[in-house]
Amino acid sequence: MLKSNERVERIISNMTVEEKAAQMQQVSDTCGKNTIPDKGTIGSYLFTKEENKEKYIGLAKETRHGIQPIFGIDAIHGHACLKGATVFPTQLSLACSFDEELTEEVGAVTAREVRADGHHWVFSPVLCMARDLRWGRVGETFGEDTELVSRLGAAIIRGYQRDGLVAACAKHYIGYGEATGGRDAYDTQITERRAREVLLPAFRAAVNAGCMSVMTAYGSIDATPLTTSHRWMTEILKEELGFDGFVVTDWTNVEFLVNGQHVAENLEEATEMAINAGNDMSMQVEGFYDALVSAVRNGRVSEERLDDAVRRILLVKEKLGLIDENICVPERSVIGCEEHKMLNHRAALESQVLLKNDGALPLRGVEKIAVIGPNADDIKAQYGDWTYFTHPENNPDATPKDDSVTVLSGIRESFAGEVIYAKGVNVTPAENDDELILKALDAARNADVVIAVIGDDTSYNGEWKDRANPTVPGRQAELLKRLSELGKKIITVVVSGRALVLSEVKNYSSAIIQSFSSGDLGGKALAELIFGKENFSARLPISIPTDAACAPTYYNQYDYWHTRGGYIDAKKMIDYPFGFGLSYSDFVYSDVTTDKRCVKIGDKFTLSVDVKNDSDRDGTDVLQLYYRDTVCKILRPVRSLIDFKRVSIKAGESVRVDFTVDSIKLGYLDESCKYRVDAGEIKLFVSGDGTSFKEAIINLTE
Repeated sequence: MLKSNERVERIISNMTVEEKAAQMQQVSDTCGKNTIPDKGTIGSYLFTKEENKEKYIGLAKETRHGIQPIFGIDAIHGHACLKGATVFPTQLSLACSFDEELTEEVGAVTAREVRADGHHWVFSPVLCMARDLRWGRVGETFGEDTELVSRLGAAIIRGYQRDGLVAACAKHYIGYGEATGGRDAYDTQITERRAREVLLPAFRAAVNAGCMSVMTAYGSIDATPLTTSHRWMTEILKEELGFDGFVVTDWTNVEFLVNGQHVAENLEEATEMAINAGNDMSMQVEGFYDALVSAVRNGRVSEERLDDAVRRILLVKEKLGLIDENICVPERSVIGCEEHKMLNHRAALESQVLLKNDGALPLRGVEKIAVIGPNADDIKAQYGDWTYFTHPENNPDATPKDDSVTVLSGIRESFAGEVIYAKGVNVTPAENDDELILKALDAARNADVVIAVIGDDTSYNGEWKDRANPTVPGRQAELLKRLSELGKKIITVVVSGRALVLSEVKNYSSAIIQSFSSGDLGGKALAELIFGKENFSARLPISIPTDAACAPTYYNQYDYWHTRGGYIDAKKMIDYPFGFGLSYSDFVYSDVTTDKRCVKIGDKFTLSVDVKNDSDRDGTDVLQLYYRDTVCKILRPVRSLIDFKRVSIKAGESVRVDFTVDSIKLGYLDESCKYRVDAGEIKLFVSGDGTSFKEAIINLTE
């Protein structure tokens, strides 16, 4: 039962149906008309223009109840839609850190900047899984693994809501990223058991972290739109998981039931279906207010359901000080402040993944560097989607922030010698590519080493931007090939929004660094890592396939394929697996033991491993603990992540690392979707790079 209080119940008891319906509508301040007669009663605005915030607050205060609107904003990786605010690495980039404490701090900083700018609600985090690289929104996720997504998602929610400044919004509930063929907002051909096993844990973690709101997905599971699913919205989310916040649809989702999915004849029927399923607020649908009032008057939506929705919304508004204004709001001076830049720098450092190094790095003993590539000096590509260049309206000609650092500017700041720059080629093929390639070759001939910065940009990432072939676009691979023919060492930096196939790229590169959109200070961090001032510690949160046609290539699949793990024309499926990442330090694992050989189901046990830093560089390792039930009545993946730890180890030293494992986590969902843990043998795997594993075995007993 949702906990309420006397004040909220008193307000609800005195509200008209019209006032309640108004609280359940969210209107964009950038498009559309407000169809509510009394604009002061509206529940929420998104992308509210600066000049309108005080006006809307004033209108609300003049109404009978004085309930202020909640202003929502897509602060996906920092308050990045506001120029001057801190632009953090994207979720996919931040996930490379495997760092919960860092992720929580990023959430807290974002909340301070968002509230200082007059917003109260962030449409973040994205808890979808990135298991198909064709999907356009891969870069908005924390990667492909349930455990990683769950823990980082919960961490950033705790950060967002730590000081009571903003409400977080876990999205998209549920299965949005699982759409067939990576098609955005399409049907999801998965079973309830698979959804519960792989996807639901992240939302359970969000609920347990106190997340105040959840956003529904556009898509469907087995042909039933999530927006109309009473089972998923009410029975599972609100009742089973105990979610006590409110549910908001995605953009025009209610209208989409009529003109996209064709499950409702008109808007009133769509509104009835959405609200009765468990949605509490509709995002940006013209006519929703009138349709909802009519549905209530006609008895198609009960006042009890209406009251439940409004109660959930008002309880969140009360927590945010929108009823009695009891929140101390940060000053605008916190936006983009030095303290926040320091955290952003740390985030950028922990987000760069070293994929290959044939001894080219760290870069030393050179006098002249050629920096070549379309993403070397493009802050928009480095930012990724959901920034002031792309939202709330597309603004590609916006000028960059003064304190942002591209790869080119970072290298120039860090390197005392000569730096020659040539664009080399366009990301998207253009008429001047031949000319640019020739200029790049001339620049490279006179340099000691080439740093090639390639990848994709925002035209290849985001909503409506699914890709059938997520390879490095345009003629960039050709550029690398031509450069390699000069006999120079090539250090390739891949600046991209999503994981791209790099099979051709690796053939021409002495070193490869994967830099998922890394925000303001990505260029500074990359330069410090390239020259060895800092050490690499990041790991891939997503697998990179050898060929786009191998998809999906997430690591935790089954292993009973007749062809034994490969196509006849692609025996190697993955070039760089989940959890992979190199360092300037060499970590050696030994002596993996458990404190118990037999473990009673329900008990905990400890797995320990010795890790030595067998190098002359201090470093940070990311230990990953996986398991597999060796014989199970339901198919189990080859391995599943159950824990991870970042451990700093000084050069030449060894540490003993302990994992405490609750045996309850070693179970599965049976064919009836009931969780169970069986007696039997469990294999445990410890790894630091997702490719080599040290094993231990325990036996679970009744």
